[in-house]
Amino acid sequence: MMGIPWIFPDLPFLFTGSYFMELLSKTGLEDHYENKLMLSTVLEINANTTSDEPLTTMQSLPGAFLQKLMMANLNARSVICKSSDAGVSFMGTDRFENLKSDSANSNVINPLDLITALFLCSDGFLQEEMVQKMSMCQFAVPLLLPNCDTKQSTLMLWALRDIVKKFRLSSQTSTKAFVEERIVLSDIPMVSFVRLGEIRVPKSQILNKLLSNPQQYHDTFVHHDMECGDITHRISDGLVEISWYFPCGNRNIDMFTKPVAVANLRGDIRSFEKQFTFLCQTSAAVYIFTDDFEADINLLKSKNTTAELFLVSSVGDIIEKSPDRLTVENMTDVARHIGIVVDEDRDECQSARKITDEITRNITDTVTFKDKQLPLQGQVWKEISQLEKERCRLRKAGGQDIEHYKSSLKKKEEELREKQHTFNALSTMVGNGPSRRTFIPG
Repeated sequence: MMGIPWIFPDLPFLFTGSYFMELLSKTGLEDHYENKLMLSTVLEINANTTSDEPLTTMQSLPGAFLQKLMMANLNARSVICKSSDAGVSFMGTDRFENLKSDSANSNVINPLDLITALFLCSDGFLQEEMVQKMSMCQFAVPLLLPNCDTKQSTLMLWALRDIVKKFRLSSQTSTKAFVEERIVLSDIPMVSFVRLGEIRVPKSQILNKLLSNPQQYHDTFVHHDMECGDITHRISDGLVEISWYFPCGNRNIDMFTKPVAVANLRGDIRSFEKQFTFLCQTSAAVYIFTDDFEADINLLKSKNTTAELFLVSSVGDIIEKSPDRLTVENMTDVARHIGIVVDEDRDECQSARKITDEITRNITDTVTFKDKQLPLQGQVWKEISQLEKERCRLRKAGGQDIEHYKSSLKKKEEELREKQHTFNALSTMVGNGPSRRTFIPG
């Protein structure tokens, strides 16, 4: 349901295609806007990837970020340029004044701008890997990726497909059973947070506290007090990030008893109607931060939405009671209807999806399939793993001579290795055809 078109006041656009290309040029990513960065390139080991020298140029930031991210380093978003002319900027109440003050600081960049630029300059396989590693680090990941060059947003369905999460509901505590689900297929209510106009409260910091348990605070979303978080967004306003909260089954720690997805729109909703409309149509609730309720409420009255709009309420109640739930996969219809691009609609993604479906369509029993098609990861591999552990721990040696015992373990391992060599190559993905390239980019 689209509702009545929203009438916005005339707002100056801070983000232009020319500045976007300037930022790509400064960070050394300009060539990769057309010729995308590949995962195989990022995983190469060379002098640059093994150096611990301080970063002195903007061109070194993307590589440093990716290097740390591939290692699931929690400090990946804190990479900064250490050159002597790098200035420091502080966010004022006037974002336009802050933009002017940032212009002199040629060697500073907001982490969100760096992340947005890298996603726009990466191919599908690298985007998948980046999302996987960001999720492992408990960083928020892009749901809607803005491109201020084309003025389009992209729903990152393909990039999110590999994320799998494990959690335990409070009702399952006694059984110690876990639920394991792929994120894009999970029927989890999404609660969105946006701002209307300029606000004095730190929205992203509030969300971080919402998602952190009492014992441990975590910076899920980049915020003003992080390294370079006070630098004005140049290309990342319009970005919608998403993160998920999953309970562990411990009522003393869990902030919520059921899973919830949290979406965070960067920028003023008056400038990003399409993204706000998407969130209104896919969320169980949308929480709006505003400093001037009387002046801004009229803008919301014309907005027809399936989500409940709140200025103040209880998130927990929404999670428990809301019937409005969409999987990320099912958000594609809403996205296409309002003009948001879906990354999975690209020809290469459709081709890869078709090949993947062909490979997996006959898999009815996963355990049986793995035993037949992945024998090197079966029982023999488990036995070898146990032998390797025992060679290190020597817990079952008893009264035997240690050297003789270690020698017998090694002999058993060699016999099992010989048995592995008798297995035939897996038939499902053997060769160098398109199915192999689907799973092994390079």
